[in-house]
Amino acid sequence: MSPELSIEEQAQRLCIYIGESDRWRGKPLYAAILETLKTSGMAGATVVRGVAGFGAHSRIHTAAILRLSEDLPLRIEVIDSPQKIARALETISPMVREGLITLEDVQVMRYTHRYLNPLPADKPIAAIMTRKVITLSPGMNVAQAWERMLEHLIKAMPVVDENECVLGMLTDEDLINRAGLVAHVSVAAHLDGTTLNDQLALLRTSSLRVEDVMTKPAITIQVSEFLGVAAARMAKNDIKRLPVVDETGKLQGVVSRVDILRQVMAVETRQPKLQIPSGAALTVQQVMYPELPVVQRHFDLATIVAALVESGMRRLIVVDAENRPIGLISDSDVVNRVQPEDRRGVLDALRGGPPPASQVTAEVLMSPVVLTAERDTPLVEAARQMLSQHRKWLVVIDRDGKTLGLVDRQILLKALT
Repeated sequence: MSPELSIEEQAQRLCIYIGESDRWRGKPLYAAILETLKTSGMAGATVVRGVAGFGAHSRIHTAAILRLSEDLPLRIEVIDSPQKIARALETISPMVREGLITLEDVQVMRYTHRYLNPLPADKPIAAIMTRKVITLSPGMNVAQAWERMLEHLIKAMPVVDENECVLGMLTDEDLINRAGLVAHVSVAAHLDGTTLNDQLALLRTSSLRVEDVMTKPAITIQVSEFLGVAAARMAKNDIKRLPVVDETGKLQGVVSRVDILRQVMAVETRQPKLQIPSGAALTVQQVMYPELPVVQRHFDLATIVAALVESGMRRLIVVDAENRPIGLISDSDVVNRVQPEDRRGVLDALRGGPPPASQVTAEVLMSPVVLTAERDTPLVEAARQMLSQHRKWLVVIDRDGKTLGLVDRQILLKALT
């Protein structure tokens, strides 16, 4: 089956019943059919040898020890998209001069192989988790919680009780949505002292506690579980960090999305370099975000902020007149690089307020170094580049260097697990 056929997609199963002695142009028919299926672009097929059976001539064939030369039945089976099956059948049907061909619809519930699933899923969580964890208490004021986040530049922290049992998770998104915070941690880290103190003063007037705004119950994983479970749980719930607990719910550590992606890279580094068959590995084009948050280099501040708010992705690609990527703009870039008098207006606009009036352009605000990869780049290679260069985003381009889409760490996690 081809990797572009996704889980839960309708597929077809082709079964071909022939005899072991059947021939095609001087070679066994089953071998000729396998070669044809491979040439047709199928990623795999299976030949099953029967122990006994009879066919159109009503002769019983058996694998009994005294009759090994008999014409035993064979079944060739392949599952793939209806389009590929139809193309293969055009060539295979004339080859089967005596036998049976069946075709039926099937639903793919799971499909993977070593190129599509490089994650060492059986690795214990305890072997990769971070054991030293900075936590919050449920009764802590929201201002104190945010100060701790800023101090350690951590966007999400476990909330634990006096017995170190996990009660929930507090993220900067929780503080923005439920406590009136204006900026994410990554943005706040670039604020000047006056603006930052204004934000803290606002939070200090609040009577809200961590337990009032945290996400609960926390999504956790047992310390006795394995990497594959953690990766699937994080991908399903779209979270970046997963508290690791013992059987009583007591915090033992934290595993992050980057921790998991690094394990993929570690496995790939130890393995010998293999030639991946064409079409056997997922590529960046197959999983990228196709709806691009794009701005031109001459766009003004109001347009840039509006595009950030509309996309909801916190980053924009800056392109030239030929749609080639020349830079990236994040919300923290905008806050950090505008004039101090415009900063408050930008923060308000990022929360849905009116956009600030300024003539500063995307070319001034952008970070000019863009990590790119051509559309047929395998996902594992894309992950290696992103982790080695400490990038959260990768721009997918065609052979002319024009922008096609975007890949981030969440996409990588979902696809690689």
